[in-house]
Amino acid sequence: MEVSGPEDDPLLAQLHRVQCPVCQQAMPAAHINAHLDRCLLLHPAGLAEPAQPRAKRRRPSESSALKQPATPTAAESSEGEAEEPDDGGESEDRESDDAPPTPSGARLLPDFPGARPGSPGGKGAGPRPAAAAAAGGASPRSWGEAEAPEEEEAAGDADGEDDAGRWDADAGAAAFGAPGGRPRAPAAEEVRQLLEGKPLADTMRPDALQDFVGQGRAVGPETLLRSLLEASEVPSLILWGPPGCGKTTLAHIIANNSKKHSIRFVTLSATSAKTADVRDVIKQAQNEKRFFKRKTILFIDEIHRFNKSQQDTFLPHVECGTITLIGATTENPSFQVNAALLSRCRVIVLEKLPVEAVVTILMRAVSSLGIQVLDSSRPADPLSHGGNSSSESSVLIEDKALDTLAHLSDGDARAGLNGLQLAVLARLSARKTFGKKGGQSYPPSRVLVTESDVKEGLQRSHILYDRAGEEHYNCISALHKSMRGSDSSAALYWLGRMLEGGEDPLYVARRLVRFASEDVGLADPSALTQAVATYQGCHFIGMPECEVLLAQCVVYLARAPKSIEVYSAYNNVKACLRSHQGPLPPVPLHLRNAPTRLMKDLGYGQGYKYNPAYSEPVEQEYLPQELRGVDFFKQRRC
Repeated sequence: MEVSGPEDDPLLAQLHRVQCPVCQQAMPAAHINAHLDRCLLLHPAGLAEPAQPRAKRRRPSESSALKQPATPTAAESSEGEAEEPDDGGESEDRESDDAPPTPSGARLLPDFPGARPGSPGGKGAGPRPAAAAAAGGASPRSWGEAEAPEEEEAAGDADGEDDAGRWDADAGAAAFGAPGGRPRAPAAEEVRQLLEGKPLADTMRPDALQDFVGQGRAVGPETLLRSLLEASEVPSLILWGPPGCGKTTLAHIIANNSKKHSIRFVTLSATSAKTADVRDVIKQAQNEKRFFKRKTILFIDEIHRFNKSQQDTFLPHVECGTITLIGATTENPSFQVNAALLSRCRVIVLEKLPVEAVVTILMRAVSSLGIQVLDSSRPADPLSHGGNSSSESSVLIEDKALDTLAHLSDGDARAGLNGLQLAVLARLSARKTFGKKGGQSYPPSRVLVTESDVKEGLQRSHILYDRAGEEHYNCISALHKSMRGSDSSAALYWLGRMLEGGEDPLYVARRLVRFASEDVGLADPSALTQAVATYQGCHFIGMPECEVLLAQCVVYLARAPKSIEVYSAYNNVKACLRSHQGPLPPVPLHLRNAPTRLMKDLGYGQGYKYNPAYSEPVEQEYLPQELRGVDFFKQRRC
């Protein structure tokens, strides 16, 4: 006997509403079959089990983690407690378990007890680990993260994005076998499998500008670049910023957005690519533009590694629009990128990430891994960032450990995420469990990642310094200006930044010798002696012993009286020589040396007054006739 559903009567179909088991959306019963067909395509992660060969369907009486109730009928609508009719296994011949719903109204999709009302099975924020997929077809994401409406998710999927490898929040409960509609936190071994095989920094790379944090000035909601990127009108860009600030991530987001609009996105690294590789990409871009009217975006990572001639390869093709060039560099493009290429691109400066942004990124990673954050001020009540607060999480991390990691990362999100991954893996490998903390008892199987584990993972503070790059010149300039301003404390700080970052101590010593004459000068002539002695001492003993010598000299020069009299006078001399028109004036004859008889006969040295032979000051001209009366200590020009 076939059970008739409300879809048989149009009036009842409008009055009776049912709920989709995938996206939890309520709709008329007559529309549920068509909606499920579409929902299966838009939310493939909603299937908690992979498709299997034909097998006998379970009866309702059998115990199963995934139930398969039938679509409510009109009789069930009136009685409220009608049970699912048993088809006696006859449906096995009609359709398999993963087939779309049948016209009779029987639903073959499982219920998701852990799904929240109104939350579609959308895409997550990171790749889907294989271990989690084997556990149940999905992996956990940030369970506390706000989710987009169904319309936005459907639009994203319709554009062709592949979400089969992304983490899904609503399927997290099914993935970890959560009973009673409450997501179960992953076990320690499951967390290990999530972390192994791929760097966490690459796993957590966002796909949308909405998830790109810490660079509000460059790509904030009200910026011009943000509007252009959202409209897929990407100009040629040079992304300049320190390591770990999001240059590659921004290019990754642009790549994902380009695929929606059928724009080719090609990635090359200047560390391994050659000029022939660039020419091949440009040739393909020309063909794509000529035959298919298709744009090409070429992303060059570490573009400063290309020499000037290699960079010239891009010029005509960027000029005519064959390719849109996006280059990423940690070096100042004013020095490392051709001026001609720089004029055809817009430079986007990405700043070092603030601590708050790094904390946000770390919290997102912790939530995705299903790790609970333990509030150090309230150890009996762990923070529920990693899932439901009542779940039995096997791995916990102290909140102050995350704060410490964010500060030690020095604005480098990659260093912070990799440090977190290393600390958790090391703790899991050591199998150091804890039973009590702050008077709170925990099961012996639970693992805690502490602040000391994070510090051990990073070993020391992550200092941004490049001996041959932009930060090198920034720090030496700051040291010089601090000593000139007689701020010995600030001067010591910048000295420490340079030495701890690996700077050559002899380079710093040479700069101190220069400072002794340029800024201290005749106000304290012994400063030059002090600086030269410091250089010799650094040459003798080297690092790290010579660091105290440099510190002593820096403090001495900062506290010494300053005089730029000599420095300014010599600059006036240089200006006079460079601005002189015509041939330079000859040396006066009385100042010339006369070692031979011929020179004496020509008048060399005649009229010269030997000063030691006179007891009184001698009036004698020492400048050429054209410059008589010029005082370079008082005037700038001759």
